[in-house]
Amino acid sequence: MIINEDVKSSDGRKARGERRRAQIIEAALAVVNRDGAAGVTHRTVAKEAGIPTSLSTYYFDTLDDLLVAALTSVAEEYTARIRQIIDSDDEKLPRLAQLISETAGPGRERALAERELCTLAARREALRPVARGWREDVAELGRTLTDSENAVKALVAAADGLCAAILIGDVPPETDQIYAVLKHTIAA
Repeated sequence: MIINEDVKSSDGRKARGERRRAQIIEAALAVVNRDGAAGVTHRTVAKEAGIPTSLSTYYFDTLDDLLVAALTSVAEEYTARIRQIIDSDDEKLPRLAQLISETAGPGRERALAERELCTLAARREALRPVARGWREDVAELGRTLTDSENAVKALVAAADGLCAAILIGDVPPETDQIYAVLKHTIAA
């Protein structure tokens, strides 16, 4: 069997390019965590990644492109988790409460970066569609639990507020308390 060397080398370049892109995104998230979204420039991200600035601008033409990619990388994780909860047959609110409480644990840095970038979306149009994702996912989950649009809106606001409270609070979250708040919003 003869393997086309051009295809083989093209696949290797593509894989290296995807790894480099992911490296730049992770560096952008590290800068957001350390310096806030205002600290993200192609230069600071390149320095964090240990690459020339030209590579950052090669993979991301504009700063908005880079910020959208960083927010998307975090949002995709949450979307996948919310999808699992939506697709499950039971225990939706306890599982959402668990996901929210995890923002204080090992996923804190990514949750903090997401919060920071979502706040930046109020000023940067390019980030808004991705920033709305969490809220839309929680609303979809809420619609599996109630027909009341007001209850769905309350659930979204409660989930969003609980995440913010956990990130700025000094006390570790208690999943049972988070669940109680979420349950109250759906029942109201």
